[in-house]
Amino acid sequence: MAVRLLRLTSRAGQPVAHGNLDTVPAQEETVLITGAAGLIGSMLRTRLVRPGRLLRLLDVVPLDAGFGEQAVTASTTDLAAMTRACSGAAAVIHLAGISREAPWDQIAEANIHGSYVAFEAARRAGVPRVVYASSNHAVGFTPRAAFPVADYAFPAPDTYYGVSKAAGEALGALYHARYGLDVICLRILTCMERPRDIRALSTWLSPDDAGRLFAACLSVPSPGFRVVYGVSANTRGGWVSLAEARAIGFEPQDDAEIYAEQVIAATGQADGEPAFLGGDFCLPDLDADRLT
Repeated sequence: MAVRLLRLTSRAGQPVAHGNLDTVPAQEETVLITGAAGLIGSMLRTRLVRPGRLLRLLDVVPLDAGFGEQAVTASTTDLAAMTRACSGAAAVIHLAGISREAPWDQIAEANIHGSYVAFEAARRAGVPRVVYASSNHAVGFTPRAAFPVADYAFPAPDTYYGVSKAAGEALGALYHARYGLDVICLRILTCMERPRDIRALSTWLSPDDAGRLFAACLSVPSPGFRVVYGVSANTRGGWVSLAEARAIGFEPQDDAEIYAEQVIAATGQADGEPAFLGGDFCLPDLDADRLT
């Protein structure tokens, strides 16, 4: 169903929400995607569309809603706007936040506080399921000797960014245990259109496999609290467990090896064995004194 957009503004005149949230037919399943203008959000828009499903797309960047979509312009740090955006939703896919290393105050506000707001808004609105985009960087300092990294490996973050993802997982565990939300935390590895370096030949999550993974998270019955790795069926993989991913119905189909020749030619490297799962995120380049 195509939905006409409606802009709502606060008394200060700033956009709070963007989208007619009251025009969803009762028979439609609504899925709220935060950070929908980002890389993974853009991938999911075409891959999660289904008859009888409305994708509610939330971002600070205004979006044009297509068929079966609804657009909301809001920040995930705004609890009132997020609670309104969660209204009537069957699930929240929380992608929003800073997707790289940054100074602590920026990470704390966008990623940690933003994730709290996402879970709390879901609770207040009665949303039963949250799919949380965590990251392999929550366990980035796991040494190569410990590969494949276990699904529920203890946090070993490699950056402030990794800390924020571990904190989001902890919030998910809290909201499951205390409030009964179904929560699936996806420790995503390298999700992009195609692998760009040697590490990504092992850690790539293809756009189509990302679609399959999130679709499985939405359809698995009563998942409880899960921690799942997101990675494709790469020939050079085996760095993380896929047991929980398969337990929720995800079976990766793509392989980064089809790009190996191009990557090797572009980088001049034929192999790469990082000391830790997080790769370059574990290097001194990302020490706190070097962040700007």
